[in-house]
Amino acid sequence: MDQRDSIEALIEAYFRGVYNGDTAILDALFDPHAQVYGEIDGQAYHKTVASYLEGVAARKSPKELGDPYRMQLLAVDTLGSIANVKLRSPMLGFNYHLYLTLRRIDGKWSIVNKTFVNLPPS
Repeated sequence: MDQRDSIEALIEAYFRGVYNGDTAILDALFDPHAQVYGEIDGQAYHKTVASYLEGVAARKSPKELGDPYRMQLLAVDTLGSIANVKLRSPMLGFNYHLYLTLRRIDGKWSIVNKTFVNLPPS
């Protein structure tokens, strides 16, 4: 599997984890020291990955709520052992646009940072 295929597999797993509310999948994808930053309706958002996963576990998943699966990979940019991935994730009444920063360590990609914003529907 080449670098792009590995990144796309990670993103597909991320989408599945978020859509299904599967924190075991998400926990395996994130570096334990990852941070999550964002903005929702003009309000700053920051959580450690552990706190973010607790929030995912405590809510009903998009799948449980009957949200259609509309998550999209928009762009991938790699430089050596780092990558930035741009995604769109409309769910739970939000229109999230996000970036994941990935790092490849010992041949395995993991999410080291997540940033997002909720934008008005286009």
